[in-house]
Amino acid sequence: MSDTVHFQARGRTVVGCTLLVMALGASVTACSSGDDDNPLSASPYDAAGQISFSGPTDAGKKADPDKPLEVVAEGAGGRITDVTAVDATGRYVAGELAADGSRWHSTSPLAAGAGYTVRVSTEDGDGAPGRKVLTFETGLPSSKKTLGVSFGPKAGAYGVGQPVTAELSQPVADPAQRAIVERALKVDSTPAVEGAWHWVDDKKLHYRPKEYWPAHATVQVRSTLDGIKIGDRMWGGTAKPLTITTDDHVVAVTDAAAHTLTVYRDGEEIKQVPVTSGKPGFETRNGVKVVLGKEPFVRMRSSTVGIAEGSSESYDLPVYFATRVTWSGEYVHAAPWSVGSQGLANVSHGCVGMSTANAEWFFGVVQEGDLVEVVNSEGETMEPFGNGFGDWNLDWNKWRTGSALTGGTGSAPNTQEAARLRPTVV
Repeated sequence: MSDTVHFQARGRTVVGCTLLVMALGASVTACSSGDDDNPLSASPYDAAGQISFSGPTDAGKKADPDKPLEVVAEGAGGRITDVTAVDATGRYVAGELAADGSRWHSTSPLAAGAGYTVRVSTEDGDGAPGRKVLTFETGLPSSKKTLGVSFGPKAGAYGVGQPVTAELSQPVADPAQRAIVERALKVDSTPAVEGAWHWVDDKKLHYRPKEYWPAHATVQVRSTLDGIKIGDRMWGGTAKPLTITTDDHVVAVTDAAAHTLTVYRDGEEIKQVPVTSGKPGFETRNGVKVVLGKEPFVRMRSSTVGIAEGSSESYDLPVYFATRVTWSGEYVHAAPWSVGSQGLANVSHGCVGMSTANAEWFFGVVQEGDLVEVVNSEGETMEPFGNGFGDWNLDWNKWRTGSALTGGTGSAPNTQEAARLRPTVV
């Protein structure tokens, strides 16, 4: 007498051993099992019937990029072992697989108007491997906000202290959304340097290297946000790329206690001139500032910075060869009225003043992005943001706390306060 045992493994029938019971004793005939009978060695079966997929499967249908992808194991005994999803450009979609293999879902946003390939690996109850490859396209959201990005400064040549800026068309406050945005803002320099973005506020980022840019570097800035989902109904838009270059490494150091300004090019001193800086109550800010621009002539009036006309501190003066370092009106400029104090005493209302000849020389040497550093003043330290480029007054570790990728929270230091106005001339 014999009994035959059958079980199904995705369309393959396996016949069990025949058990022979002899009247005069029992003996068991062992199974003959080759590799062809081992389910683990079988070619992967089509797992279409073992999974369900949240994306479109009909020709011409497009997925909603607002919704996450989901693959679910169907039926008893089967499970998902691996899922990879990648778009046509090779960009992978991050996802999470449940510990029991019952479900996989995407955790990173899909791009709009993109094509995707999803490869799903499964196992049935006997451990036999299954495979299914799914392809689909995403459509465009029906209503959305587009996040545009404008890079600065304008294309051209700058000093080695010039930060790169990114202005967003929509505010982005959520740390996870900031990370998506920041990851897509690419800055490449030749020679290569270590650098990071810093969120100044919800709509503005600054990028700077750990140290100053190398002299004669090329810096290229671009965005890969186009079509990327950032948040609820917010998608990345296009951005015009930017290329800037750097010239010589030029830094001017004003020693407020010694009443001198010394200019260095590529580490070599090229000139030292006598100057005057801010007097008590109007002390010049300490710290590193970046040249914002140059104005051959400026009319400086104390009333624009809150000093009443007719008071003992009021002024209304024509000023020549003015190199701006803060938006609130701090300059390095010609001050022929204070030549007798230059090199000896600080008598200005916050600016660094020098003779007309020296100011003209300085005006011709420096350009936007060059560095002006003030030391040994009794004044406050230059603000990091809001009154020009005080970015270099944050050390590297503090700078990185303002990155959504390296700082953990993406929060910036106290940068929202309005810059304190300073009088603009001696």
